[in-house]
Amino acid sequence: MNVFARNTGKRPVGFTLVELLVVIAIIGILIGMLLPAVQQIRESARRTECLNRMRQVGLASMMFHDSFEAFPPARLFPKKVSSPPFDKGLDEPSWLVRILPYMEQTNFYKRWDLSTSYDEHADEVKNQVVETFLCPSRRSAENAVAPPQTAEVPIKLPCGCGGWIKIEVVGGATGDFAGNHGDLSPGSIGKETDYYYGGNGTGVIITSQAKESFTGKLDWINKIGFQSITDGSSNTALAGELHVFRDQLNQTPYNGPIYNGENCAAFSRVGGPGVPILSRSEEPVSDVLGFGSWHPQLCNFVYADGSTHSLRNSTDTVTLGQLCNRADGGEIIVEDPND
Repeated sequence: MNVFARNTGKRPVGFTLVELLVVIAIIGILIGMLLPAVQQIRESARRTECLNRMRQVGLASMMFHDSFEAFPPARLFPKKVSSPPFDKGLDEPSWLVRILPYMEQTNFYKRWDLSTSYDEHADEVKNQVVETFLCPSRRSAENAVAPPQTAEVPIKLPCGCGGWIKIEVVGGATGDFAGNHGDLSPGSIGKETDYYYGGNGTGVIITSQAKESFTGKLDWINKIGFQSITDGSSNTALAGELHVFRDQLNQTPYNGPIYNGENCAAFSRVGGPGVPILSRSEEPVSDVLGFGSWHPQLCNFVYADGSTHSLRNSTDTVTLGQLCNRADGGEIIVEDPND
């Protein structure tokens, strides 16, 4: 019997290899087009969360002001030339410890002694990370502790030349937000007027001289309140994101323990001529560390009135200096990308 194949006129069910490859290629192209948009959306959400955390820091600082009629001191540190009773202060806890009770961190705050050396506190206290002090674009709480280390810190000598000194640094929790210590107008050349000595800062969160009370506790005497911010609280930065080079997370002096008052750059920064806003990929300023973030082209700030703003990295340094100096009388016009 003869068997004949009958042609029904229908195509075989399924895809050819060429069709399958074309489909895969199209899917790959679509994913490639979609991925940057997804990453951009995620970064936008992280930047918004960073602003929210910075707003909490600003509100806590304002509530501190309500209690003490002044913003917290960045740290306690004497003048270059000082005498009793104003020769106190060196490495006591920083301003970020002082605002803890206003951030629902009262129990953590109670474990600190503001008149005792940072190093004398228990390791579990020094290493406790407060997530509110972190930028989610930069890291999580699991990557926010600096180990004990020997660090080389840049300095400028009275002659104007530079140099480095080695210091032994204790470890502790790190962070991404720094108080506004002001601009560089007081100087940073080894003179008694340098910005990092007690009372010399032109910002809002500045180093203060300390005075010992009859109880043995230290009080700060260079108090910056709203009345000191003659440029207006809505025109003056309270704090901003601190610049950290991409390979220097948790490394002193660029990103040291934020509760240790000895290392001013760990929790306060300056901005203005000579100290621009930097990006993640740019080299850090040599001996005066400034503001900067890992958000593309932007750096977040909270102002003394509690409002938050994202400033472009390209903001000119004169304008930045006016934002950082609480009383320079400059007229400030800054384009906020959030507006």
